[in-house]
Amino acid sequence: MKDKKNKKNAPKDAAIPPLKEKETVSTKMTRWIGTPLSVLIHTIFFAGVFAMKGFGYSVEEILLILTTAVSLEAIYLAIFIQMTINRQEEKLHEVRADIEEISEDIEDIQEDVEDLGEDFEEITEDIGAIQEDVEELGEDFEEITEDMEEDEKKEEEYRSERNRNLQKIETTLQTLINELEKMKEHKIEK
Repeated sequence: MKDKKNKKNAPKDAAIPPLKEKETVSTKMTRWIGTPLSVLIHTIFFAGVFAMKGFGYSVEEILLILTTAVSLEAIYLAIFIQMTINRQEEKLHEVRADIEEISEDIEDIQEDVEDLGEDFEEITEDIGAIQEDVEELGEDFEEITEDMEEDEKKEEEYRSERNRNLQKIETTLQTLINELEKMKEHKIEK
């Protein structure tokens, strides 16, 4: 019985250095992803990708770039996570029980991924609706532009007509003034 107690109290895998002493790139990456700096960098990246709209990229191109980048990142993150899990399994024998829990978590994650897939489909449909709205707005803008051009033409025609009428009135008034002066001179002479 003492042997069993000593085995339980003895440090397990004493020959394996602590994780901090021998941290690998994959472990560092998985740790870094969970930091506020990572969130900030990802936010800046996503904002930069959406800012490409201002440089003439279409929404489809932007979404393609964004989807590709996020997919590649997810693949590498999955690889790094799996490498860390494998290394920990080699180093710590008691992790075996935790792996079953992780498997259940992975199933939950797969369900979440499926839910995200459905959300992505809904977002895609929403983007399609937004594109239709943008097209309708473009058509409305064209109609408004045409109406404004038409109104400007009517305004110009109105101004031209008004100027012609004013010239006619001025000519008529000038003729009347001339006639009145002639009549006045004629009366003075009589």
